[in-house]
Amino acid sequence: MKKIEAIIRKSKYRVVKEALHDVGVIFFSYWDVTGLGNEKEGHVYRGVSYSTSDIQRRYLSIVVNDDFADVTVKTIINSAGTGEVGDGKIFVSDVQECYRIRTGEKGSDTLK
Repeated sequence: MKKIEAIIRKSKYRVVKEALHDVGVIFFSYWDVTGLGNEKEGHVYRGVSYSTSDIQRRYLSIVVNDDFADVTVKTIINSAGTGEVGDGKIFVSDVQECYRIRTGEKGSDTLK
């Protein structure tokens, strides 16, 4: 199993969510986060532009079976990308075990 963590633009969340559902990712968790990166968002107040290094993003956490990791990553890249600085990052790591709390079963079948 793989854990896919993606940090994306908040404005792309709906598109990414629908694309993930279209390929069969029906469950994931997400959080609103603030981070630092290469992008500098600017704010305008009364005609004066202010730059801030704090950037609002959405953090997705998805666990999938090994054979579905590439599809999931490609879906996120294709649906979240704008080609501009600040599109985000994707991290993939191994998950050693997964348990379904309700039944106590374990293994990759718990993701279905």
